[in-house]
Amino acid sequence: MSVDTAPRTPEAQPVRGPGNARSPKRSRSPRAGMVGSSQGSRWWLYLILVVALVAVVAPFVWMVLGSFKGEGELRQVPPTWLPQHASLDNYTQLFSKLNFGQYFSNSIVVAVVVTAGNLVFCSMLGYALAMLDFRGKRAIFAAVMTTLMIPGVVTFVPLFVLVANAGLVDTIPGLFLPFLVSPFGVFLMRQFILGLPRDLLDAGRVDGAGELRIFFRIILPLCGPALATLGILTFLGSWNNFLWPLVVAQSEDRYTLPVALALYSTGQNSTNYGLLLAGATIVIIPILVVFLVFQKRFIEGIATTGLK
Repeated sequence: MSVDTAPRTPEAQPVRGPGNARSPKRSRSPRAGMVGSSQGSRWWLYLILVVALVAVVAPFVWMVLGSFKGEGELRQVPPTWLPQHASLDNYTQLFSKLNFGQYFSNSIVVAVVVTAGNLVFCSMLGYALAMLDFRGKRAIFAAVMTTLMIPGVVTFVPLFVLVANAGLVDTIPGLFLPFLVSPFGVFLMRQFILGLPRDLLDAGRVDGAGELRIFFRIILPLCGPALATLGILTFLGSWNNFLWPLVVAQSEDRYTLPVALALYSTGQNSTNYGLLLAGATIVIIPILVVFLVFQKRFIEGIATTGLK
């Protein structure tokens, strides 16, 4: 029996030249198409956001730049963005013509008192509607929601009659007392407090704490985002309030800054636009400062209010 020990030669393979070489098939994955389409839609999204940003920021830029222009340049056609001859005459006239310190202090007092009142009273009522059980709770909440849906113009005349009968016309308390509580603030605080765990309240009651102590020591420290949101919105609305101070404040010593600015920048036959723009720039500075200080809390409060 013989064994074939000859080495086996590999079978001849056909030689592929450059011409007949097979090219690997390239498969187009669905993910690549999705990435391309998402990039295209994202480009349109960025474009829309840029256009919206320009539309929002452009009036403020025009206001600040226009406050350094003269009256002739402001009325020039076509208008110019950058001031040709920048000057501080509008700001000088603003502080010399107006009793600026008095008007500014009136606005600060009214806005701060209104904001503090809303933070305390709205959070109290929101806590009661969210965590306490008492007779008439649903009726009170329904009344709050109904008041929230009524326009402020409808209640303007009855509110003024009440203030006049109380002898508060042309007084600083008459400017802020009707606005110490707002239905929106009550609703906002109630929705936020609903998301807090009730176990904390039960633990406080077991330790012997009363409702006021639970509210001030447990609830309020957890309501930072909602309080910041309510504070910023309330301060903004009170600082820019024009119609109510215009009617209630009947002497110059009681004017707030928006009322004084509107009355003194608008003459009988013409409007001093430079003075108006300079005053508007000054008025908006406290609002920007408040928003920048509480920006993080404000965004957090808007994002979490109503979520459990």
